[in-house]
Amino acid sequence: MHLFATEAYAQNAIGGTAGGGAGLLGGLAGIGQFLPIVLIFIVFYFLLIRPQQQRQKSLKTMVASLKRGDRVVTAGGIVGVVQKVREGSNEIEVEIAPNVRVQILRDTISSVVKPPGAANDSVPAATK
Repeated sequence: MHLFATEAYAQNAIGGTAGGGAGLLGGLAGIGQFLPIVLIFIVFYFLLIRPQQQRQKSLKTMVASLKRGDRVVTAGGIVGVVQKVREGSNEIEVEIAPNVRVQILRDTISSVVKPPGAANDSVPAATK
């Protein structure tokens, strides 16, 4: 009798090719090893990927519906007021200081700032 089991014996005991239905169980065990990876991907999708896609979609609709007087923040952190929106063009004219207007691309807008009055509209009149 040997002190250590040989590699071939160990594979057969786990459920290698010999053993009739043991081959099926060995295949299921192989699939079971990938189950944690699949579960991690599902969690990442619902916690990271899907919310980011929803934010991008809402930003795209906000940028598409820009009008004169909206306050915007560019990707560079510049806050300005939309003065002119050209339909069919990717450029928007924004006033960043009194009498200082710049042309920016729609793609560089990172957010649309709501006026302070709009934030208080959701508060019931009885609490004001």
